[in-house]
Amino acid sequence: MFNASIPRSALFLGLAGLLPFVWGVITMWSPMAAEMTQRLAGPRFIGPYVGLFYGSVILSFMSGVLWGFATRAEGAVATTGYALSVLPALWAFFMTGGGPVAAAIALIAGFVGLLSLDWLFWQQGLAPAWWMKLRLILTAGVVLCLAPVAL
Repeated sequence: MFNASIPRSALFLGLAGLLPFVWGVITMWSPMAAEMTQRLAGPRFIGPYVGLFYGSVILSFMSGVLWGFATRAEGAVATTGYALSVLPALWAFFMTGGGPVAAAIALIAGFVGLLSLDWLFWQQGLAPAWWMKLRLILTAGVVLCLAPVAL
């Protein structure tokens, strides 16, 4: 199962989804990129703010993905899947206050926790065979990009 190839479109779109996180780090370390972005798009799209806001959005999005996986189950497994699927969105909603450092730490914990939910759904055969390969790559990218905010 773990040897399944990630479809190119899923890999490409998943990696493209890392761009806002990467841009946040770039604008933290490059005053020129930060100034240009602030002028063109506003302060919400620079530094830690873009990564933190986008991270909350993505955790919520992933709740929807897990909900979709739960629809492939029946009975108690489906009920448990639905209940677990809402956890990433609730985590993002309740845990990302308290300033950028606390929010980054909470998001890192949320994405690591999401990875365990991904594994659970994958183990139950509700996610595609290639799912964990993709999720490991994307989670590593997200954590690496949020780490400079958390430190």
